[in-house]
Amino acid sequence: MPFTMRPSHFAYACMAIGLLGALGAVMGGGGIIGFFAAAIAGAGALGALLIYKYGYFIIPVITKFSKIVLITDSGYEVPPSQDLIIKKVGSEYYGTKFLGVRIYESAAEKSLEENVIYSNYFERAISSVKFVTKFCMMVYVKDMGDYRMKIETKKAEAQLKLSREREKPEPDILRLDRYEREVSMWSSEIEKLARGFKPMATVAYVMTTASGISKESAKAAVSSQANELKATISNALNCEVEELTGDEMLRCIEWEYMLPSNAQELKEQI
Repeated sequence: MPFTMRPSHFAYACMAIGLLGALGAVMGGGGIIGFFAAAIAGAGALGALLIYKYGYFIIPVITKFSKIVLITDSGYEVPPSQDLIIKKVGSEYYGTKFLGVRIYESAAEKSLEENVIYSNYFERAISSVKFVTKFCMMVYVKDMGDYRMKIETKKAEAQLKLSREREKPEPDILRLDRYEREVSMWSSEIEKLARGFKPMATVAYVMTTASGISKESAKAAVSSQANELKATISNALNCEVEELTGDEMLRCIEWEYMLPSNAQELKEQI
């Protein structure tokens, strides 16, 4: 299994600093020592909260500037940028990137003819890719409990984003299209729930690998492949594709060994 430094580890460290600061504030009374201890406690608590919520973005920034390299016990290396993994095989270096795929349309919402056309477009797009690509998808049935309320909340948030973007003097066409598709997706989901459909959820990502005579050449090669895949998949599936970094990328590596045992565990991990 790979060794990873997760946002939770940094969050625990910040919590420990905050706890020590709080103890110092209590023991130091109301003097200068107490003031600085209280400041440390506040900084530790704030740091823990930020890393816990935005660790997927903060941790790669920290490791990049501090030039921290993670080495796994199986020989894989995670560079400071935490946007790929590298391993030396013989005289060559292999680099791997992971892409997250967000699909806003369901096959159940399309007619048979539309699904046939959709599949044909996808097959044609994939056939143009000249390198090995791995598509991964995890599926589970959602709990109906408060799911409807969450969907209605997400729809309202998407409608608000769409409204704000439309009100801008020069709205971004790509953002408008994305927000409109998101609103349409949540509306369709609410309609399906009303008809008695059981909600299904998917977590999808793509893995691609390239080789080079050096780490830099391997990174350049796999980055080129990742960019090609982003364009190909997003156009073929009419979906949103983004490169995964930090904790999100490391989570995909763990999923290559072991999947979550239940839906709740998967939701906690993502």
